[in-house]
Amino acid sequence: MRFGLLGPVEIRTDAGGSVDPGGERQRTLLALLLLHTGRGVGTGRLIEGLYGDEPPAGAANALQAQVSRLRRRVEALGARVESVPFGYRLDTGPATVDVHLFEDAARAGRTALAAGEYGRAAELLREGLALWRGNAFEDLAPAAFAAGEARRLEEARLNAREDLAAAELELGGGAVLVPELRGLIAAHPLRERPYGLLMRALRAAGRTAEALTVHEDARRTLAERLGTDPSPDLAALHLELLRPEGAAAPRPLPARLTSFVGRENDLEQLDGLLRTARLVTLTGPGGAGKTRLAQEAAERRRGQVCYVELAPVRDAAGLPYAVLAALGVRESGFPDRAGGADALERLLSALAACPGLLVVLDNCEHLVEGAAALAVRLLGAHPDLRVLATSREALSITGETLVTVEPLGRAAAVRLFTDRATAVRPGVDLRPGGEGHARAERLCAALDGLPLALELAAARLRTLTVGELADRLGDRLGGPGDDRFRLLSRGDRTKEPRHRTLRAVVEWSWELLDAAEQRLARRFTVFAGAVTADAVRQVCAADDAEDVLASLVEKSFVTATDGRYRMLETIRAFCAERLGAEEETFRTAHTAYFLDLAERAEPHLRGAAQLRWLDRLEAEHTDLLAAVRHGDAATSLRLLACLSWYAPLRGRAGELAQAARAVLETVGPRPPEGLAEEYVLCLLAAVDHRAGPHGTAADDELTARADRLVADLIGTLRRPHTLTLWSLAAGPRTSTGAPPEAEAAYGDSSPWAAALLRMGRAYQQLFAGRPGAAEEDFTAALTGFRATGDRWGIANSLDPLATFAHWRGDHARALALLDEALVLVTELRAPEETADMLMRRGHVLLHAGRPREAVALFTRSAELSRSVGVPDKAAGALRGLGDAARLAGDTARARLHYEAAVAVGTDSWFGTGETLRVLLGLGRTALAEGDRAGAEECFGQAAVLAAGQPGRLIPAELAEARAEACAPERAAELLGEAEALRGALVLGDLDVVRTREAARSGLTEESYRAAYERGRRARA
Repeated sequence: MRFGLLGPVEIRTDAGGSVDPGGERQRTLLALLLLHTGRGVGTGRLIEGLYGDEPPAGAANALQAQVSRLRRRVEALGARVESVPFGYRLDTGPATVDVHLFEDAARAGRTALAAGEYGRAAELLREGLALWRGNAFEDLAPAAFAAGEARRLEEARLNAREDLAAAELELGGGAVLVPELRGLIAAHPLRERPYGLLMRALRAAGRTAEALTVHEDARRTLAERLGTDPSPDLAALHLELLRPEGAAAPRPLPARLTSFVGRENDLEQLDGLLRTARLVTLTGPGGAGKTRLAQEAAERRRGQVCYVELAPVRDAAGLPYAVLAALGVRESGFPDRAGGADALERLLSALAACPGLLVVLDNCEHLVEGAAALAVRLLGAHPDLRVLATSREALSITGETLVTVEPLGRAAAVRLFTDRATAVRPGVDLRPGGEGHARAERLCAALDGLPLALELAAARLRTLTVGELADRLGDRLGGPGDDRFRLLSRGDRTKEPRHRTLRAVVEWSWELLDAAEQRLARRFTVFAGAVTADAVRQVCAADDAEDVLASLVEKSFVTATDGRYRMLETIRAFCAERLGAEEETFRTAHTAYFLDLAERAEPHLRGAAQLRWLDRLEAEHTDLLAAVRHGDAATSLRLLACLSWYAPLRGRAGELAQAARAVLETVGPRPPEGLAEEYVLCLLAAVDHRAGPHGTAADDELTARADRLVADLIGTLRRPHTLTLWSLAAGPRTSTGAPPEAEAAYGDSSPWAAALLRMGRAYQQLFAGRPGAAEEDFTAALTGFRATGDRWGIANSLDPLATFAHWRGDHARALALLDEALVLVTELRAPEETADMLMRRGHVLLHAGRPREAVALFTRSAELSRSVGVPDKAAGALRGLGDAARLAGDTARARLHYEAAVAVGTDSWFGTGETLRVLLGLGRTALAEGDRAGAEECFGQAAVLAAGQPGRLIPAELAEARAEACAPERAAELLGEAEALRGALVLGDLDVVRTREAARSGLTEESYRAAYERGRRARA
């Protein structure tokens, strides 16, 4: 028998047949007894449930009659209603009642969910929810017991539905959950958890912008209907959504594809040394296992690790960039956002956000002096930093602890050889006591226990037996079978014997390759990084590249990870010696391949496929720069021109600048015929991003040369982004926009170019105090960029449009626009721009009367800026924290934040603007403290800075701030001046609104308007 209460009351036989549960009183009595299955229910409770608070006379007798009728009905089905001293009990098990089954399943499902058993949780919760056939007690009168129990069960049902959604999210659910969660929110708008689940589901479905709007809906609903803010959990989820993926996340240690054998004592030694010594250098010959030992030691260490592969770095200037990349920190992007830090300064700043970090500098030997200098700077700047280096020679700096990586001992060498041999040739018998083991011991001794030599030798077991392998290598050194280790006597005998041993083994392995394998191995050395099979096929003229690469991987000449192939540096050096006269041919093929890739990618960097092509170029970044270095002048200029938009979008401008400067040294002061625009882009790429006051004389000269060339090229430029990079090279310009010739050249060439021109013109209108025309142009630019799908353009159009909405006091619109922009810059993996957007969003929230949320965003923005090594970018966020404290009346805390903002600012265009606004904040703080002299001093300093700033926006802000310190009539005049300068009345700024209200209250309306108009006319 089965009883159902989760819907209309029902009784079913074990065979599934339905039994009439009787009239309403019978159903109510049955429900009361079923809710307490196996336990007695008092007569008073039953009478109250049947008849309410005012039972009729003779209710006890009526209850007995109802019990009798129910007893007859259920006894016919095998159940019993028993009398107990104080009432009645239905003798049936909980497993026969859907309520109890549901509650057990919901409880077990929640426990499984908390334990991370998401599959089991989902299964249990689905089973429990499937028991519901409608609303609990659906066909009972709304008696007190039924209403209360129904509410309790409905709450449990909602919790179970939310738990199930949470489990399904963890199992990979996303878009499929969105309709159900939206339905839950519509039915229960005051429950917070569905909002959070919907936000997570939308993010999982790649719809982060919608997820951000859900948070805004939740905040508005809770504020309007309950007068509360979202919970800390929902606010934290919102911040999580705004956090850019991959921002300042150290690169993980490379995946190890084989087991680590031996060196247990070395690992213990390193573990102890890394607790006390700040610089540990592993030295030893190539192939001794330094890199693998360093990786294993780093893996065992608690805390963050930053692994830096230095083998592809060609000169010391590239070392900071290599560490920045490994740290997950983008270089500065576009010049107007650059903030003024060079690569080393940025690196030192970024490391401040990584306390206790271990930096592994692998393969330092070819740049040992540069690596030593870098280590000194890193260790000197951060006392809790550790450096673990690998090199064939010591870095030779104070405080260095040297660990010589010796060859493996006999037992460990045999274990390593056996491990690799059995992986290559399952079933090979190398057990102790056998002939195979004895041969393996002698072979390992002959190879000096060098891990790379052992790996190469073991790889040959695919085609040789252990005996044949030993015979080929020379089972007895110097004996008659020694036809390979005669090589030990060749070459420089002053070198360590194991250097010669390794060379001998590599040469022996080389000679066992067939002609096709040798040919591809030689040609492969023109690649600088890890490459695809397609690249190898085309560059190395190898139609059978995949088959030959697979063979080289099997023979340990090449490694393969995630579909990309790379050659160990020791083997690369050996194979490169054999490239000989072919080198020029295949370097040319290498350059041509990567030029073709860059030229194919370049148009897509401005469209809907932007992210895919950016990722493709980033994956080939090392070889793209190698192609720039090795190409002839014309090829290098063309390649640099193609990369000039990719580099700032992906934060690679600093590395490109190094390559560009080298190309300029080769090309000279004048562009080659037909490559003037490419030469301009090379000049602009070579300019230090610390333009303006931070730039060097050389940078100024490069910019001046670019200016002269662009003036001659206007009207003939072919690349849509040339004008953009040119105009950004020295900060915003005060001209009225692009020259007419540029409009003619670009306007009809592509939607992206037309949108770019409208954006440029919009900024000029904005700086000139014509916000109406600026907003019209930004809107047109946004439409154009949306048509192309360019995230960069869309985000950079949404940002100023949000400013206009904020000026009008339309905070909801401003937040919506910034939220969309935030999603786009996050997709572009642009943490600097994300920090900016968070800061701007914080300012809108602050002036919208939501200070707690604003403070959370300012804090996150400051943290993000520091983590990516641009503390000066935190100035705006710290200013926001100062504004929030000042508006809350905490002037002491406000001063601390403002002073911190000044300390991290720079004198770049961006940094100067922030410093000026901080001074206005300090002046307002002084006014709040009654210190008018102090306020005027701050405003005076701001005025000095404002004199060197372009446009009319900064003077407008200065006039509004100074109005706070003035009598009402003068305040009205200054407010009028501010509107005339900006071209718009600001309704969304609390400081300006308060100043306006104070001036109005001190004057008649007529006097206020007259003074205001005088100010307007003075600045019109």
